Amino acid sequence: MRQGEGEAISTVEQAIDLISVVKEIHGLNSQELNKLLRDSENFTIHFVTEKGLDVKIDVEKLAGFLPLHLIAVLVSSDRDEALLRYLLCGIRILHSLCELAPRHTKLEQILLDDVKVSEQLIDLVFYVLIVLNDYRQDIHDSGPVPVLLSALVACSFYLLTGCISSQWQDLALVMVAHPKVDMFMDVACRAIHLVVRFLQNKLSVQHIEICVKSSSTTESMVNYLCQQCEASLQFLQLLCQQKPFRERLLKNKELCGKGGILFLAQSILKLHAPDFAESSAIVAALSRLKAKVLSILLHLCEAESISYLDEVASSPASLDLAKSVAFEVLELLKTGLSKNPKHLSASSDRTYPMGLLQLNAMRLADIFSDDSNFRSYITVYFTEFLSAIFSLSHGDFLSMWCSADLPVREEDATLYYEVFAAAGWALDSVSSSDLSNTSNLEFTFIPNSNMSQASYVHQRTSLFVKIIANLDCFVPNICEEQERNLFLHKFLGCLLMDPSKLLPSYAFITGPQKASAVQRNLRSLLSHAESLIPTFLNMEDLQLLRVFFDNLQLLMNPSEFEENRVQDDRSLGGCSSPLLRREPPNLNNRNGNLKEEMSENSAFQEEHFYVRNSHMDQADGVTRRDMIDDKDKSITPSGLKEIDRDVQNVETSGSDTSSTKGKNAVDKLAERQRENADVREDEKVETVQTEEKHRRKRKRTIMNDEQVTIMERALLDEPEMQRNTALIQSWADKLSHHGSEVTCSQLRNWLNNRKARLARLSKDARPPPEPDNAFAGKQGGPQQGHSLSAPDSPGQETTPSNTRGTRSMSRMNTSENPMAPEFVDYGAAEFVQCKPGQFIVLVDGRGQEIGKGKVHQVQGKWWGKSLEESGSCVVDVVDLKADRWVKLPYPSESTGTSFEDAEKKLGVMRVMWDSNKIFMLRPQ
Repeated sequence: MRQGEGEAISTVEQAIDLISVVKEIHGLNSQELNKLLRDSENFTIHFVTEKGLDVKIDVEKLAGFLPLHLIAVLVSSDRDEALLRYLLCGIRILHSLCELAPRHTKLEQILLDDVKVSEQLIDLVFYVLIVLNDYRQDIHDSGPVPVLLSALVACSFYLLTGCISSQWQDLALVMVAHPKVDMFMDVACRAIHLVVRFLQNKLSVQHIEICVKSSSTTESMVNYLCQQCEASLQFLQLLCQQKPFRERLLKNKELCGKGGILFLAQSILKLHAPDFAESSAIVAALSRLKAKVLSILLHLCEAESISYLDEVASSPASLDLAKSVAFEVLELLKTGLSKNPKHLSASSDRTYPMGLLQLNAMRLADIFSDDSNFRSYITVYFTEFLSAIFSLSHGDFLSMWCSADLPVREEDATLYYEVFAAAGWALDSVSSSDLSNTSNLEFTFIPNSNMSQASYVHQRTSLFVKIIANLDCFVPNICEEQERNLFLHKFLGCLLMDPSKLLPSYAFITGPQKASAVQRNLRSLLSHAESLIPTFLNMEDLQLLRVFFDNLQLLMNPSEFEENRVQDDRSLGGCSSPLLRREPPNLNNRNGNLKEEMSENSAFQEEHFYVRNSHMDQADGVTRRDMIDDKDKSITPSGLKEIDRDVQNVETSGSDTSSTKGKNAVDKLAERQRENADVREDEKVETVQTEEKHRRKRKRTIMNDEQVTIMERALLDEPEMQRNTALIQSWADKLSHHGSEVTCSQLRNWLNNRKARLARLSKDARPPPEPDNAFAGKQGGPQQGHSLSAPDSPGQETTPSNTRGTRSMSRMNTSENPMAPEFVDYGAAEFVQCKPGQFIVLVDGRGQEIGKGKVHQVQGKWWGKSLEESGSCVVDVVDLKADRWVKLPYPSESTGTSFEDAEKKLGVMRVMWDSNKIFMLRPQ
């Protein structure tokens, strides 16, 4: 014992007495101590040691001095095995005393009510975790250090539940209020990571080969390390479930911004135990470990105040690390979903809960696929597996995704961690030369939820649908251009591959029948998904899945599957199909796609590029929503549908494949364009490049038109509303009475995204590019860079992303009005000085074009309404794209309630419109 310890405890003699006491009584559990206290006088117990010595211990003094004594030992002792053993004995006694405190007033006053002692207990835990991080050099130690250290980490964590509160919400509040909370979070995660690395080393093949002569001993040791690792991780998980702790953790730059949590998750997700595949306890423990760390990531990703994925994406290093974690999540899904539940054999020994590993992995895959930083990555590494799932025989597919029952399902549970037993097993194991004499330690598991079988299965299916919807959804100005149709084309190419290697325990349909089998499975999924609305799915996800199905039907050619099968027979192991030989399509230079992509309200989003010609005008009156809702037949004009199919075929033909199929598709498209270009002469298409995406996520529409209008008017009085949390909550409650429920975090995101969108529009309000910079195309066929767009549809109710800017307004001369000038987007009226006579474009609350016109009045009053106060202008609509009966934002008996009514009452279609929904245009 060093002299410095005496300063902390008062005298060296007292310190020596405490050391001997700790070593003698740590083996007494709370029940035994309670019995001794009941039989004692003046709170002094009589205890006979193993050597027959009669020892008197003042428990009141022991409880008061022990925390500070252990801190002094930490500071003054060498970092060796003896220190770990002694600390574990001391914490074991403290936990037993904390358990006794509610039954003994004196102990309660010292350990729970005395602020000074409580602070010492918390500091003790902090210092223990700091010191344990010094043992990283012992990571490959095969001696007692891994066992003692793993137990000490877990026991230190759960000492906090004994001395502060067993209620996690109360514990979280105390920890967040502590001035060293950030240090605690950091060292706690590092300590857990160290324990995981000890376990990883124990699971390694090299270590198992060394210990092969004592396999039962090794299994007991591995099982114990799994338990300690799970207990420590569970402590962090339960704290992360509490909002105050989670919000504070998100502000920790080391753990969130620099990837500390991701490093921990990556280490856990890479844990494998092939040599212990027969041990149900170890297999289940590893599964629960992975489920718990995925749960932590889910809590962080779903936090309201700070976007965890945005924090992660703030640096290339942490983004790459996050992608590696996403890869491990996908591998977990592939492994879990590839097992046929019908073929799983029941375990002969005790069964253990596995945790919600598969469900949590699907939830994370849903979140990752909905974020633009990860969508392409998920598409590349998961599409082949998704295509294999849809290639299953119909019976297997139905039982896997369209059934309310599964042979087996995951069960989540909380490990009931007993500090006294865990510390005792570790101390006994390092004291004994033969672990075979030590009985295995078993903990109780408390079921976490009463989720029914049907609810579990429906959640699983709904997440499956959401992942597909996310991957196929394309929102201009949010997604990068090369992501357009990326999932669709990759999915189509992967259908030509052999799925049996990915799902070896299932049956598949091959040959020409595969196309119809895939379509049948998708049709069944669509039908089943309808039954999950609104409890498990929303209408938008269903619509996105339906669009994916419709587009896939247009592109699938049964003969390709027959050709692929024949060529595979000729060349074993080779991919001879033209679609497989080609490079992935270059989506930046493709010729465009007439079929619009689904946006946030499940309608088709308009392209960035406009092409108007006489053929496209035939599509007037046909809404894209009709194209979505009619599953059994296409109401698209036949010529337009055929051009769309050919454009898609050109896209799916690789740039380096000179196959006849691709060439014929191009020629066929060019011929059809020439046939339908009666009025087009020297047409020009000016492309407006998509600005660099600002926000990373694809935000779905959370508010209807009425709610958007309410917010736009409220922002006139509270332009900085996003800074006032109470005000946001108040308006979120009000909005929920006018449509679907809007949470505080959703409204805050909408406000921030709206502000960012308007800022980008202001930044982009500059003169149009020179004609030399624009792509131009003649009517003689498609040329590289010539982008085709679907015709405008009256009444179209396309909803853009909350985070996207309004689409570009580049357009060719229309055949129906050859005198109309060409327009270029010149900025929002909020940022560009609006003057009477200027050409403008009107948009609705979702950014959808309503029509074109001229500014009539910008100041003063109009029919009794102040334009300045309402933030509006009066415009004359000359080219209405919406239906004439659409309700106006400022209805009035004098000026009309709809566009048609306004024209009847005023003689011209003169309406009052919000300035932030008017975009200035100038003649080109």
